[in-house]
Amino acid sequence: MVRMAQAIDTFATRAAALDADSAASCLARFRAEFVLPPGCIYLDSNSLGPLSRRAQDAVVRAIAQWGALGINGWTEADPPWTQLTSRAAARLAPLIGAHADEVIVAGGTTVNLHQLLATFYDPAHDDRHAIIGLAGNFPSDTHALASHLLLRGRDPAKSLRLVAPRADRMFAADDIVATFAPDVQMALLPDVLFTTGQLLDVAAITREAHARGILIGWDLAHGIGSVPVELGGDDGPDFAFWCSYKWLNGGPGCAGGLFLHRRHHGIRPGMAGWWGVPLEKRFAMAAEHEPAAGAEALHIGTPSILGTAPLDGALELFEEAGGVAPLRAKSIAQTSLIIEMADALGIGVATPRDPAARGGHVALTHPDAWRVCQALRVSGVVPDYRPPDIIRLAPSPFFTRFAEIVAAMRTLKLILNTRSHEAFPIAANSVT
Repeated sequence: MVRMAQAIDTFATRAAALDADSAASCLARFRAEFVLPPGCIYLDSNSLGPLSRRAQDAVVRAIAQWGALGINGWTEADPPWTQLTSRAAARLAPLIGAHADEVIVAGGTTVNLHQLLATFYDPAHDDRHAIIGLAGNFPSDTHALASHLLLRGRDPAKSLRLVAPRADRMFAADDIVATFAPDVQMALLPDVLFTTGQLLDVAAITREAHARGILIGWDLAHGIGSVPVELGGDDGPDFAFWCSYKWLNGGPGCAGGLFLHRRHHGIRPGMAGWWGVPLEKRFAMAAEHEPAAGAEALHIGTPSILGTAPLDGALELFEEAGGVAPLRAKSIAQTSLIIEMADALGIGVATPRDPAARGGHVALTHPDAWRVCQALRVSGVVPDYRPPDIIRLAPSPFFTRFAEIVAAMRTLKLILNTRSHEAFPIAANSVT
């Protein structure tokens, strides 16, 4: 116990120095921009980013303009509601290395995936019919792939191929590329695994897919706003999509987004809607659908203004921080501290040690993870649980202090030492 206390004290001293460095780099000032749940250490930004004051102001402003302008808000609000999604998309594009005309802010993660599948997947190619995915990907993606194949007359048992992880829970690029057979039409992969936090090499795997004539798309839900990615280059992926309520801090259920590489501009949208026509012709109500230029053509219906406004406001913080790069540097330092403390305290880690191979969260492991998470919450630490045995800790470089990480890990070790988590009921979906 004495040795453990000494180790924690050493980490606390180091954390104080890191917090001082963070203050000097001006990132620490962003903590004041967030309305954090009182009395707790919030380590769940990869599930739901907390409310930022910019997002709050943007929603209040949109509601006030709705009240003052009514229908005229579409043309007279600031910005006009007809242009709000375009402004948010232009702000978001630099975070993923894309051009503004390659990005739209619209819909939700799974809806946008369905739109992209409807646009790209061609069921007529018997010689190229298969889609590659990951067995450990977020289940909604797999649900969407299987249901889309059924809608297009394909049997998911034959046309949907899921790559399995290795024994250490990691996915090897070689294993993924090995599935790129001649009958594969498309691959859909996550940049960051929602469980372990493993970060896949988007550029390298994309090159391998294209070398074999395979379309490739990426689910950026657990990486966007946390890890840099370059999508708009000459050999960038064909498409991508994401939600905006995690690292982007856009609010629960806020508008998602998608990316359409310029090489595909002019493609007919698989699911056409009136918001996907050029802005100047949107209210002409023509019966014939005329797709807008670029990614704008993939819009479907009227966007949610109240669901887009908070994202537009939250993205101001990324602009002021200088983009993702400085946030990523601090994130690596934060996740490294968690992993080092876990190793020192004898807590299992499922996340890669190599910073280049992990996203913004760390997956700790414990056979009774569900109850440990409940004990952490009662003790003032907000983690996230993923079955069967993962405790996810997601510090935000915008507001998490290094000292809070040390305090959270100290609390976790105390819970494990005293077995206080065993006072909580076992969840039906947990494995102990």
